[in-house]
Amino acid sequence: MNELLRVSPEVQEALQAHRPVLAFESTIISHGMPYPRNRDTALEAESAARAAGVVPATVALLDGRIHVGLTREEIERLATEGGVLKVSRRDLAWALAAGRAGATTVSATMLAAARAGIDVFATGGIGGVHRGSTETSDISADLTELSATSVCVVSAGAKAILDIPRTLEVLETLGVPVACWGTSEFPAFYSRSSGSPAPLRVDSAEEVAQMLEAQRALGLSQGILVAVPVPAEEEIPRQVVETWIGTALREVELQGIRGKAVTPFLLSRLAELSGGASLETNVSLFQNNVRHGCLIAAACAGRRGG
Repeated sequence: MNELLRVSPEVQEALQAHRPVLAFESTIISHGMPYPRNRDTALEAESAARAAGVVPATVALLDGRIHVGLTREEIERLATEGGVLKVSRRDLAWALAAGRAGATTVSATMLAAARAGIDVFATGGIGGVHRGSTETSDISADLTELSATSVCVVSAGAKAILDIPRTLEVLETLGVPVACWGTSEFPAFYSRSSGSPAPLRVDSAEEVAQMLEAQRALGLSQGILVAVPVPAEEEIPRQVVETWIGTALREVELQGIRGKAVTPFLLSRLAELSGGASLETNVSLFQNNVRHGCLIAAACAGRRGG
């Protein structure tokens, strides 16, 4: 694995000193937002982490290796280069062997973070069970990765385009703890409430760090999903979002879009249908998740002696 994993000197030093490190995925750069908003959002997240005393570790595939911790130039490359692959666990070996540039999804980022020794990873929203999955069997690899990789993932719940009740059912079946921060309802990405109750509730970073420590002491393979509601001032009402999603899903069917292309298409159409409001909320909730991820990373490092 050492030949395929490049951990930046900054990240390596922090890990060796038990200082807090926070991982970031890179699909938000290559497949989640238009340029230059994608680059700026990634750089702002890294700056916010450093301001909080946390070392950022953005993950991507470049030149035949998994990079954990990117330079500004590498982030710019991901934001502007055409043909960057969207890489999940399934695609890692092929993309590395082919020497292709790849942006990592939640599942691939979790795997890389765990291999590097990073406890916490902040993202926007996880993938899950897609609407209509009874016919398409479209279920994100993020869920199975959460069942197999001991990393704490901080998100604004699951993406609103998904079937959230079914996503929570699958996570329960897989034995993944789902803890909602400061709320008794599971958040729905753009909206603070999904209508589904919170499986578990936490109110501090220390609680999450204790949970992760207990998971590992028990020898459990699962990670932890921490769901943080979008800030109230940036929320889009769920009924409004559902109207946009309905329109976008009909277009998916009419155009025959399938597989990995579905989520980027839906998020792009929501941005158009909302007049850019969904993109602004996406950026805001991600920044909020970064703040909470920094608190958890610091708590985990403290328990490790950092």
